[in-house]
Amino acid sequence: MKIDVIIPVYKPDKTFFELIEKLENQTLPVNQIIIMNTEEKYFDKLAYENRFFEKYHNIKVTHISKKEFDHGYTRCMGVKKSEADVFVMMTQDAIPADLELVERLVKGLEQKKVAAAYARQLPKEDCGVIESYQRMFNYPEESMLKSLKDKESLGIKTYFCSNVCCAYDRKIYDELGGFIRQAIFNEDMIYAAKAIEKGYQIAYVADACVYHSHNYTAGQQFHRNFDLGVSQAKHPDVFAQVPSEGEGIRSVKATMQYLKEQKKSKLIPKLILHSGCKYMGYFLGKRYQKLPQKWVVAFSMNKEYWEKDKRKQDVAKIDATKGYGKTSEETRYTK
Repeated sequence: MKIDVIIPVYKPDKTFFELIEKLENQTLPVNQIIIMNTEEKYFDKLAYENRFFEKYHNIKVTHISKKEFDHGYTRCMGVKKSEADVFVMMTQDAIPADLELVERLVKGLEQKKVAAAYARQLPKEDCGVIESYQRMFNYPEESMLKSLKDKESLGIKTYFCSNVCCAYDRKIYDELGGFIRQAIFNEDMIYAAKAIEKGYQIAYVADACVYHSHNYTAGQQFHRNFDLGVSQAKHPDVFAQVPSEGEGIRSVKATMQYLKEQKKSKLIPKLILHSGCKYMGYFLGKRYQKLPQKWVVAFSMNKEYWEKDKRKQDVAKIDATKGYGKTSEETRYTK
């Protein structure tokens, strides 16, 4: 069985080499590491300084511009460069906790009708108390298989899946048509929803672990959750039937209780501020179509997405029967 790892990369730092080193020494060998790098100048400088291509020989790097990057399409491009039976999607800031990560994810895929198997995310050493607990809340110690029958009990969590570290069965991926081609966010959950609705299962593999966490500011939480809301608004076929507000409230209540138990109540105001910013971003993102375009771009974390979105809308307005969008005046003079 061939296994490839696909990693979108932008402005990598030296921790990126820790990720590569761990992947190169897995108990189940990685055939090829496919790097989809945004902006060549940033990658080449770091690679040259660290003799990257002299040290590693199973690396394939494709450079794209920042304007070309898209969470869905860039990953689709990476998959097209792979001929492996299984591919593992990762992000550049996820570090394998041990050398058995890939082996355990592949075992998760070997269960009946599993389309994707995602890893547990552990907080990094510098992770704050609130974020650390919420990592444990979202990524518990017990593994889980999720299917269509779980929608009533799990709600939005039925579709939860993360490309921070997730293995995919290539045959099923091709059958389902892969990731959505244009995505501001949630390309992994949209794929998982499609798989589940087609009768497949998603595996959460709790003993396959990566270190991955962020210490976002309240403002960054707002921008991130604005994009989350936009994603859900653009895909009502997936998210309308399993609203996520209830899960968000449950997370906040559980975190508040945890802070009280740990005698860290002084962090509750911070939790309330960050949770408020998350909700406000999400609320506005769900209603982005009612907002002025300049607000939408200002609120978004992924500003390049809106340039591509505008170009797509402009192209959709072109009427080929009327001179490819030319005005009547222009058409009259070019006949």
